Amino acid sequence: MSPQRIASSIRREVPSLREDSCLRDAVAGMVQADAPALPVVDADGKLLGIFGEREFIGALFPGYVTQLGYAGFIPRSLDKALEQRAGCAEEAVSKHMYTDHIDVDEDFSDTQLAEIFLHHRVLIIPIVAHGQVTGIITREDFFRALSRRVLELS
Repeated sequence: MSPQRIASSIRREVPSLREDSCLRDAVAGMVQADAPALPVVDADGKLLGIFGEREFIGALFPGYVTQLGYAGFIPRSLDKALEQRAGCAEEAVSKHMYTDHIDVDEDFSDTQLAEIFLHHRVLIIPIVAHGQVTGIITREDFFRALSRRVLELS
């Protein structure tokens, strides 16, 4: 009997976001799915990118925040700046999604997932079959399953 892949037990089926979804709906979908990011698809269901926590923070905070190397000189509360960006909740996901996504096909391996999580700054890896997103693997779920397996062996 061959060993079971770690990832087979942590695969999640989550909703995909449409590229024209607004940020408000995208964030609500992430919260409801309890996922740090969701795949973004076009009208035909083809994977276009990822929208997640990092993209939301980037959309919400003023653009200069992404350019800062240090933010200690900025007032502790950014309430005024956030008020100015409150309208971003209606912006399309396509304006903020991460398009340099990495995905795997249905026959992925645990080692392939480890390599992706080690070399890319991604929170989720979409699983794609026949051009359609069929699920995701989150970095957190992969870590938890991997750590359980290691603790069981020791």
